[in-house]
Amino acid sequence: MTPRFDAIGLVVSDMAAAVTFYRRLGFAFAEGAEALPHAEAELPGGLRLLLDTEDTVRSFHPGWQPPTGSGRAALALRCGSPAEVDAVYEDLVGAGHHGELKPWDAFWGQRYAVVHDPDGNGVDLFAPLAGQ
Repeated sequence: MTPRFDAIGLVVSDMAAAVTFYRRLGFAFAEGAEALPHAEAELPGGLRLLLDTEDTVRSFHPGWQPPTGSGRAALALRCGSPAEVDAVYEDLVGAGHHGELKPWDAFWGQRYAVVHDPDGNGVDLFAPLAGQ
């Protein structure tokens, strides 16, 4: 038996804010997910993004406390072009989300930017630069 990577789980402090943020990035959560203690969105390739409220986690891990500080988790989303990196970054920042790193042409050959979700998790946006 070999375990298979199936899902990425994030603990969120505000389900409605998290679902709204990730829907804005194209994640398909079911209608009403923002009012539930657990939500899932299927990703291309069959992986899933799982969101659980802090109270839900505490219900099966008594005494659990959310980690503090930044860099707890990060997701990387490939965009279709360098211009899309810029557009998605501006859309999210314009909607009030924290822009951690403005889009730039990284030395490793990508247009690259970082925004934070409502819980401070990094969401990296990237696309190969022309000719890369």
